[in-house]
Amino acid sequence: MLGPVTIRVADIDRSLRFYQEILGFRPADGGNGLAALGAGGPPVVLLKHVAGARAARRSSGLYHFAILVPSRPALGQALRRLGEAEIGIGEADHLVSEALYLSDPDGNGIEIYRDRPRSEWKWSNGSIQMATGPLDLEGLLKEGDGDPSPSRLFPDGTRIGHVHLQVADVGQAVGFYHGAIGFDLTAALQGAAFLSAGGYHHHLGPNSWASRGAPAAPQGSTGIESFVIRVPDAESRAAVAGRLQAAGAGARMEDGTLRVRDPWNVEILVIS
Repeated sequence: MLGPVTIRVADIDRSLRFYQEILGFRPADGGNGLAALGAGGPPVVLLKHVAGARAARRSSGLYHFAILVPSRPALGQALRRLGEAEIGIGEADHLVSEALYLSDPDGNGIEIYRDRPRSEWKWSNGSIQMATGPLDLEGLLKEGDGDPSPSRLFPDGTRIGHVHLQVADVGQAVGFYHGAIGFDLTAALQGAAFLSAGGYHHHLGPNSWASRGAPAAPQGSTGIESFVIRVPDAESRAAVAGRLQAAGAGARMEDGTLRVRDPWNVEILVIS
């Protein structure tokens, strides 16, 4: 399971208005100097203010981070909020999930989605079957409006479901996230791979569609700073540390957190 993502933004006040008033987050504890946003529990997104930050041209880094809501009505209510704020969106039915796509004021990609029940997911030879089809927006809005307790906030249980990264080399990304971190490979296609733990459809989606051979995004740019991977226990964390050490990845322990950077300088925090 993934924990919070840390996103670099150029104007913290503008971003807080967007993430709270439009998306529906609430302030959360535990930001450690960053602006922490959640849904009634621990942080889901941490915002790091980088004055003057701009999106880097043709670089690796963030493709989008995905906010998983616990129900279809919650997704319908998010769609309603975005429509009322006149936020441009994309949409897709992925068979395993229903998803909305948008960008924050800095151009950071965001997905908001809900999962279909696992009993409806289909696997073939160890690969999850996903697709990109039209989403029933009208039905989604009706289901959101029909909730007996509608809210303009993300409900309890909202969390980071997955992260998609732009990488310079998908094979190298699979070597790191599958071979060293230990995620399972659940699907592969031209220029992209999908990886997960615990039989999930995907927690990570590295792709090189617009970033093949591109350098890492500079720290002074907008985008992703880090994300958290939660493992079941200290033994699992130690196993990840051992694989990273064997791969020469330069991981280190700090206050009970295993820290490492992927080949494109995105920091990963492994906790138990």
